[in-house]
Amino acid sequence: MCCSGFDVRELATLLDGRWADVRKQVRDTLDGVPLPPADGLDTESHRAQTLEQLRLLAKSGITDLGFPVAYGGRGDTGGSVVSLEMLPGNLSLMVKAGVQWGLFGGAVVALGTERHHERYLRDIMSLDLPGCFAMTETGHGSDVQNLRTTATYDPAAQEFVVHTPHEAARKEYIGNAARDGRLAVVFAQLITGGESHGVHALLVPIRDEAGQPAPGVRIEDCGRKAGLNGVDNGRLYFDQVRVPREALLNRYGDVEADGTYRSPISSKGKRFFTMLGTLIRGRISVAGTAGGATKLALEIALRYGDARRQFERPGTGEEAVVLDYLAHQRKLLPALAKTFALHFAQEELVATLHDAPTGEREQRELESRAAGLKAVTTWHATQTIQTCREACGGAGYLAENQLAQLKADTDVFTTFEGDNTVLLQLVAKGLLTNYQDQFGDLGTLGMAKFVADQFVGAVIERTATRSLVQRIIDGSGKDDILDRGWQLKMFDDRERHVLDGLGRRLRKANRDNAFEVFNNAQDHVLRAAQVHVDRIVLETFVAAIERCRDRRTAALLNKLCDLYVLSNIEADRAWFLEHERISPRRSKAITEAVNVLCGQIRPHAVDLVAAFGIPRQWLTAPIATGAEADRQDAQRAHDAR
Repeated sequence: MCCSGFDVRELATLLDGRWADVRKQVRDTLDGVPLPPADGLDTESHRAQTLEQLRLLAKSGITDLGFPVAYGGRGDTGGSVVSLEMLPGNLSLMVKAGVQWGLFGGAVVALGTERHHERYLRDIMSLDLPGCFAMTETGHGSDVQNLRTTATYDPAAQEFVVHTPHEAARKEYIGNAARDGRLAVVFAQLITGGESHGVHALLVPIRDEAGQPAPGVRIEDCGRKAGLNGVDNGRLYFDQVRVPREALLNRYGDVEADGTYRSPISSKGKRFFTMLGTLIRGRISVAGTAGGATKLALEIALRYGDARRQFERPGTGEEAVVLDYLAHQRKLLPALAKTFALHFAQEELVATLHDAPTGEREQRELESRAAGLKAVTTWHATQTIQTCREACGGAGYLAENQLAQLKADTDVFTTFEGDNTVLLQLVAKGLLTNYQDQFGDLGTLGMAKFVADQFVGAVIERTATRSLVQRIIDGSGKDDILDRGWQLKMFDDRERHVLDGLGRRLRKANRDNAFEVFNNAQDHVLRAAQVHVDRIVLETFVAAIERCRDRRTAALLNKLCDLYVLSNIEADRAWFLEHERISPRRSKAITEAVNVLCGQIRPHAVDLVAAFGIPRQWLTAPIATGAEADRQDAQRAHDAR
């Protein structure tokens, strides 16, 4: 099917998706709001600029999207996540916005009750009350369940005493803490009557309105970072800080005046996971923003590659356009195809979050999907932005061309809102039969105890699009690498095989060797999660193509999907060959097909990436805005004279 002359507007509409109105609002709003990224600013100036920009963002109304209507918000959880994706050109602003309205405000909404909502939400939305999300500790980053900060209830005073018992329990890398935050959502072990009831969240003042630290609170500045220096990350210590009983965010656990603890969820583990599950919006936002940064980097590199000329093309008297070289296409176009695939996977994930799963199992599957996509999307951003920098040569290293800053600002995405390696382990655990119904430790020891006590098999999580996928597989009788049914079967079969193998390895565990068995299988655990996410991403891509109404646009998307699949198989050819899923001849055919697809997609590359609709104010790189083409035209005119 020919894909020439595809409808860019149709593709843009498909990409804007369910929240097209939000994307349009952000584009229109940003068009008139001065939100430039930092340009050679020192740390303090950068932080001051970012705070002022945050105030402008608050006035725009965009930041009200995710808050309850009853308190002046618009009740659009999905829209609030999508709006952050539209800020890739100023990631310090995005992260600071995410801390204020996503993490801090989101925690008050999700974990608090009416008394907290009524008192705080309007001021949080307007930025009259800047705040922090104080979860991570120096000694416990990923292991949230074992945080060491304590909140001990004193019934005589009807107060909680929040305390940092030792250096490793300090709150670390807390956004908004070093300079601007006044109130913090602090996660601590709740103790009453001498008994610990697990991690809960409390609202703790850290500064007064004059900006001075609150009594008993010590604040340190984390200092200058590799990127995101407009965000004031700090450390928090609490020395017997007293807060009223009402400071407890008590949706899932409360303490009565006499110290009696009550919770609608009896299991401590289940209560912890339920509380944590309400906070996944931040993780999903990081994935979306990483995707936005990747799109911006690709647009810069592809526009430059489409204008930059190097080495004479024989017989023409002209230098060849860099993007016409297959090696250059192979750098950028498979990355573009994967970016499309991840865009559609993110869209489905945001829709699931917005529609609020009603069942326990559905909520756990959402958490698993969010963990997997966050890991894969942020790693893809790190790799792709570096590739784009290299594809632009020395020009890509210049600060004015944005790629260096994008690289620095997104680098931490792979380890905040969940370390990617830990998140993939979480995904794999959710794929093991019965584990998704347990509420034990997230850590290796908890998993080891589980596999020692259970018969461990594997399950394949099915997406909302599974009926469509199964129809394509069932209707496919072709053994052709460009046949969608064959491709879907390859991804499905790989996942099944890897999961079954993992189950067999873990069944060797007993009470004595469980830790060693699981620890020795961690490479297999991560592998299982990776191929699971690959399969889910492919299925959402296929479903998106089905929604495309224009025949020529769908044809081009099919080629992008082919490129996503075949470049994935090519990169993993060792597994497919070792397990006899493909022959050496077919392996060579896949490489040839990737080359052909790159050539077919190349004429449309710039239009494809532009269809994502990144707000134009973020595209400032001279190499991407026509300046490079003008320079080369001037050079050619000079040479002709």
